[in-house]
Amino acid sequence: MERRKPTKAEVLAAANKTVPDLLAPNLKVLFCGINPGLYTAAIGHHFGRPGNRFWPAMFDAGFTPRLFSPYESAQLLKLGYGITNLVDRATTAAAELSDEELHAGVGRLTVKVERYKPRYVAVLGMTSYRTAFARPEATVGLQPETLAGAKLWVLPNPSGLNAHYTRPKLAEVFRHLYEASQRREELKEKG
Repeated sequence: MERRKPTKAEVLAAANKTVPDLLAPNLKVLFCGINPGLYTAAIGHHFGRPGNRFWPAMFDAGFTPRLFSPYESAQLLKLGYGITNLVDRATTAAAELSDEELHAGVGRLTVKVERYKPRYVAVLGMTSYRTAFARPEATVGLQPETLAGAKLWVLPNPSGLNAHYTRPKLAEVFRHLYEASQRREELKEKG
């Protein structure tokens, strides 16, 4: 399900635009990106830039039954997953965001978590997580604190610019979250 590639002018015009949240009550996992990139905002679908490894990582880790296109993101809700961002406005790079914007994003995220009650919140981007949550020593994985009752997990930024994490390494760290969320679902069903 591929769509027309946006023009360079359309991508540039997407600065400060937003991409609608993908939310529903009682999600297994709410994935929280840093903020939309310009390409993503231009097409209106999360993690939309070609080369972003979110969708391959979701498939490789077991979250999706096949490799989804960003245009199929609404299908995640049927599987119990959603997407939001710490900061709504689109930028060329996350480095354009101020520390204040990231801190304020935690407040907005907390309100969403209180309202929709996901079991896990997975923040995608270690550096932004450390800044936003004032946790400079945080590492990838389950965090010791919760967010409005949800377990808090940190994943690497799946951007193609994050060369430290290859597709197999991203799949591995995403799989840890998938397995934890599945165990929690099994316990819930028994409980």
